[in-house]
Amino acid sequence: MKIAIAQLNPVIGDILGNAKLILDAAQKAQNLDAKLIITPELSLIDYPPRDLLIYPSLIERIRKIIQIFAIRNSSFSRNCNLQFSSL
Repeated sequence: MKIAIAQLNPVIGDILGNAKLILDAAQKAQNLDAKLIITPELSLIDYPPRDLLIYPSLIERIRKIIQIFAIRNSSFSRNCNLQFSSL
C-alpha cells in the first residue's frame, strides 16, 4: 500500500489557499497511485491558530471546506483517501 505524506507550506488563516494546497497534493498522490494521503496537523488553518479559533465565521468556513473535501474525496477514486492527521 502506498502512503503519501503531504509536505505543505500553509499560511495562517488562508483556508482557501491551504485547501488548494491540500487538494493539489492529494491529486499528485493519486497520480502516483497512493492509497492514503496524510496532511500535517492544522494544515487547513496553519499553526498556531491562536485567536483565529474564537471567530465563529472561521469555524464555519472550515466546516464548509471539510464538506467540500468529503465530496472531493469521494470523487478522487475508490482507491485513494485523504486523511487529516496529527503526526
